Amino acid sequence: MARTSADVSTVAVIGSGVVGRRVARQLAASGLVERLILGARRPQRMHGFVRQLVDVDIEVIAPGPLPAADVTVLAQPSGGHTELAEEAIGNGSHVVSLSDALNDVEGLLELDSAANKAERSVIVGAAFSPGLSCLLARHGGDRFDRVEEVHVARMGTGGPACQRQLHRARTQESLERRNGNWMKRPSGAGRELVWFPDPLGARDCYRAALADPILLSASFPEAERITAKVAATRRDRLTAWLPMLRPPHRDGGPGAVRIEIRGIRDQIQTTEVIGAIDYPSAAAGAVAAIAAEWSLLGVLPSGSWSLGMLDDPLPWLQELENRGITAAVYEGLSNT
Repeated sequence: MARTSADVSTVAVIGSGVVGRRVARQLAASGLVERLILGARRPQRMHGFVRQLVDVDIEVIAPGPLPAADVTVLAQPSGGHTELAEEAIGNGSHVVSLSDALNDVEGLLELDSAANKAERSVIVGAAFSPGLSCLLARHGGDRFDRVEEVHVARMGTGGPACQRQLHRARTQESLERRNGNWMKRPSGAGRELVWFPDPLGARDCYRAALADPILLSASFPEAERITAKVAATRRDRLTAWLPMLRPPHRDGGPGAVRIEIRGIRDQIQTTEVIGAIDYPSAAAGAVAAIAAEWSLLGVLPSGSWSLGMLDDPLPWLQELENRGITAAVYEGLSNT
């Protein structure tokens, strides 16, 4: 999907944390955006960052009513994304949400009718996991005649807000799809040793309130099991029910996402593992920026949907590779 010239356009990025700033940098450099509106809790602290953005008009706004924009990127902490998306649709804006909170994701998917009526896109979970994880699952699943199981494992966070959300997710009930039914399972249980690409290596992963199964269930309605787990240390598990004992890191550091797909190909029971290793904030920023840019170009479907629901994820993965985010089948194929 090649970039083409577009009319003068305005994008609002609501949220100026680590990921929001990565999105803003890519949009400013895209050549597609003339006006960039940045929503920040403390606008007075944005001067240094704004000076880094060239060839685009910048406006910084405080929390309040959403501005008129062609695309609104919701990069603020999880919670309240559904209400903001409704407001943005009412303003005639496409919406890109990076939230991975279950309540946000479920609410955003329910906006499908409103988005279709307005002929606008609401792209749900356009981040690292969900987001890149859904693209990889869709791409890997297309290689099967029948997908029976999809298992997502992730490690790493994209910044302070992401770390806080994951901290909360470790205390909430997880959801997994089993034989066509949703099952609630306790978070912090279900230990599984998962091998991530080097240099991250093997990590213990546990259940948590992650949104990937909800989004992937629409992509793989025939799958018997869909699960998601997150890497955690003993300290993470012991302190999950307490307030965070130390301030989150400015950036979460290197992370990874791993998708294991089991099913039938050529009448043979097959397992394939596909994944990526990168800074989650960088991957999330790239995914959201592509979603915003292609919304401007008018090449995305209307309605509320996730990246795993796309007919062809390959153009997204190719564009991500152009931006330095590379995925690979890193455990090969195994027949069982």
